[in-house]
Amino acid sequence: MNPSKREQIFARWKAANPNPQTELAYNSPFELLISVLLSAQATDVSVNNATKGLYAEADTAAKMLELGEARVRHHIRTIGLFNTKARNVIKTCQILQERHGGVVPDDRESLEALPGVGRKTANVVLNTAFRQIAMAVDTHIFRVSNRTAIAPGKDVIEVEKKLLKFVPEDYLLDAHHWLILHGRYVCVARTPKCTECNIADLCEFKKKTKSESAKSRQKKKAGGLKKVSDKLSAAANKKVTGKKKVAGKKTLKKKAVAGKQ
Repeated sequence: MNPSKREQIFARWKAANPNPQTELAYNSPFELLISVLLSAQATDVSVNNATKGLYAEADTAAKMLELGEARVRHHIRTIGLFNTKARNVIKTCQILQERHGGVVPDDRESLEALPGVGRKTANVVLNTAFRQIAMAVDTHIFRVSNRTAIAPGKDVIEVEKKLLKFVPEDYLLDAHHWLILHGRYVCVARTPKCTECNIADLCEFKKKTKSESAKSRQKKKAGGLKKVSDKLSAAANKKVTGKKKVAGKKTLKKKAVAGKQ
């Protein structure tokens, strides 16, 4: 993909959504860190539902430690891997208290040293909480980057590096949000909504989906042909059955005549 196309793509996304935001609910860098930690293999909606009660009881590292692992587990029990995540939350809070005075660090090395925090989580916190240029490549961003050809790569690290290299500088800070939202709601995994996509003419994906109306017409046509075929088959079967009945009657009649003789 050439630089002009990338420029136009991000310009359109910015025009449609000038201030993109994460869909995780949080009120501080600490809450964002915990929410992102919990979001692995879970939806933002499920995390928000769980953390609403959790943060009402504990919205700092010190309060979370006081709350305890059992209570944390209770709040997040509806989220996948909640046992492991509850342990990591407590361990993370212990390190925050011991090494950082209860404050979430704003550098990658310190963040990735926290239990349950990998490169992707660190990138989200750095970008969203501290407004640093960072690219957290999740499954949505990986798909969009490859499918559109904005930044194709074999793995998340390659895609991350290419995005940082190729995304126009003016859009780098919010690129993560635009990409993830596009992947979550438009360029979805199984059947991308190409007819609803505002960058479809710039996207280099070759197997673009057809409009729903076209699909409906094809299904209707196929359904009509099947009905005709079924009717013809039924008529043929009826005709064959009728012939068999007539033949059967003739046979019985012959037998009856022969019996009289």
